[in-house]
Amino acid sequence: MPDNLLSWREEFPILEKCTYLINNSLGAMPRGVYDSLATYADTWSTLGVSSWGHALGDNPTWWELNGAVGDKIAPLMGAPAGTVLVHQNASIANSILFSGLDFSDTKRNKVVITDMDFPSDVYVLRRWLPDHMQIHTVRTHDGISIDTDELLDAIDENTRLVSVSHVLFKSAYIMPAKEIVAKAHRVGAQVVFNGYHSIGIIPVDVQEMNVDFYIGGTLKWMCGGPGGVFMYVRPDLLPSLEPKVTGWFAHKHPFAFDLENFDLREDAYRLMNGTPGIASLYAIQPGVDIMNQVGVENIRRKSVRQTTALIEMADAMGYEVVSPRESQFRAGTVTVAPPEAYAVSRELIARNIIIDYREGAGIRIAPHFYNSDEEIRMTLQTIATILEDGSWRQHAQNRDFVT
Repeated sequence: MPDNLLSWREEFPILEKCTYLINNSLGAMPRGVYDSLATYADTWSTLGVSSWGHALGDNPTWWELNGAVGDKIAPLMGAPAGTVLVHQNASIANSILFSGLDFSDTKRNKVVITDMDFPSDVYVLRRWLPDHMQIHTVRTHDGISIDTDELLDAIDENTRLVSVSHVLFKSAYIMPAKEIVAKAHRVGAQVVFNGYHSIGIIPVDVQEMNVDFYIGGTLKWMCGGPGGVFMYVRPDLLPSLEPKVTGWFAHKHPFAFDLENFDLREDAYRLMNGTPGIASLYAIQPGVDIMNQVGVENIRRKSVRQTTALIEMADAMGYEVVSPRESQFRAGTVTVAPPEAYAVSRELIARNIIIDYREGAGIRIAPHFYNSDEEIRMTLQTIATILEDGSWRQHAQNRDFVT
């Protein structure tokens, strides 16, 4: 059966040079980024400071650009127009959000996380919580998933916030988002999901799940590169947020330059801060545009087929699989743990097969819609070859760098 999605390969230059299976870490750069950044340079060089208020051609002004890019991202997460804005990274986005939440209720003093969440999210959360708040960590039993009953039981009447990943970064396990939100709302708590490993590879609808806050990024499956973290806030919750991390873009009248009165906007720009990185807002767009054209449902169908094939091949070769076997619980990555996984991963990269390794998990293999079935087969066969010919040994002592 022909794979129509392979027609997009020519849009990604790196695919001509290597086998690129690290899309869970950094998506391949679209060819269109060259033109997009050229438009940025042309705008700056032609209009100078007028770029803030005047557009070049059909492009939005720099002042409008953040919202315009957010509106391109919104359909990929089922969000309404005007509800998604872009920030530099997840730590900044989390800081803005956490700084705006009300943690003053001493009886509702619990925040629920898991030990499979991305550490940076937890670092930021701990720094923003007042002293009376307590973190309850739900721990994995298998290194792959979080027990749903244990997680839901942890969310009780004392819970203020549930801050967890939608898809776990080590194993690609898809968390039960609707159940988490439903339980949290029943007991009066709110939910923020980290969607870095979900948007662009699995269908997401923030309105259907009724989630309070959702933070993701273009870096990985969306092929938008760094500097493109997006935040959705359920519109009815905006008035309740009083962010301490803020700036003039969040002011109702930014050009009044009023030092004494800070009047927060009522729309999504309420959670903006200072001047955004305009270059990254240009670079983000080609990948997001392609995602919208290809369609996440089409991407998901191919991903399920290829990750299922990966697991079947790993099983046949006797390698441990550290990812969910059931496709309904598995996003876009399969983590395999052959013998000497770290050293094998270094030799794969030396052979121009680009994957990554995570301590305590194994080799993460993450095909995207532009990867071929042959690349999947060849990668598993190469692992077997590396173990057979002993070439992994040259990397066994050097663990200074992990992709």
